[in-house]
Amino acid sequence: MEMQREIQVICGTVSIPKLSDFLKTINSIASENDVIIQGLNADLIAGERHLHYALGKALKAIAAGRNIAKDPGIEIMRYASGERQIERSFSIGLHKGENNAVFVLLGKMDNLVLALSALRKLILEKPCSELLAYSNSKKEKILSQFGISNAEIEASGEEHIPELVIERVALADFVK
Repeated sequence: MEMQREIQVICGTVSIPKLSDFLKTINSIASENDVIIQGLNADLIAGERHLHYALGKALKAIAAGRNIAKDPGIEIMRYASGERQIERSFSIGLHKGENNAVFVLLGKMDNLVLALSALRKLILEKPCSELLAYSNSKKEKILSQFGISNAEIEASGEEHIPELVIERVALADFVK
């Protein structure tokens, strides 16, 4: 797949009785439409900037041939989770049960339109501005996902939690 790709992001709630079945469905939508689809747990995204920053870093790494994961979707997940190890990055993925989800799609625009309409049949679409926004209800999960300590919060202030997350994403680059 050549690098000339558009990016689309869609958010919503989805109930997943069995994760492996749901991921199979997503993968078949992706392969039928020749696009990449990566689902993430929106409850672990500390604002739209976190997602866009991670996405930018992942696409730059892929373009430069510095990606650790061969699958671009997994590379996006790796940066979003601030993890260098692929297997540890799955913690920011979708899970069994009720999900607030964000799906990142990469591909040609015509193909993306088709993939998006298939995805819309699976999820209850909600505005990304709502699902991705950082809120206090996300705090505990995010602190644990990104290993942010109370000392760091005391030093920089509660309101800077999203920036601390972005720092973690930046660090996913350096240490191999």
